Amino acid sequence: MPESKPRRQPRRSNQEQDSAKAKAAGPNPVWYKPVMFGLMLIGLFWIITFYISSGAFPLPSVGNGNILIGFVIAIVGFLMTTRWRS
Repeated sequence: MPESKPRRQPRRSNQEQDSAKAKAAGPNPVWYKPVMFGLMLIGLFWIITFYISSGAFPLPSVGNGNILIGFVIAIVGFLMTTRWRS
């Protein structure tokens, strides 16, 4: 008896492929979540410290660049949330 052709599998969308990759990759390491939240908080405290001290802290020589530094630190933490898998 002749052998039948296998059926074609429907194409998966990009979202389904991404979720399949995430499942295959497994959860993040234990240190990931504390570092993520820590960076967000450090950035926030950096900006608050700059405003409360009227520019005397954390780095007086940078001046208003302290705001940029604080935002960059916090944004790195927020960008880590896009890769967070539980």
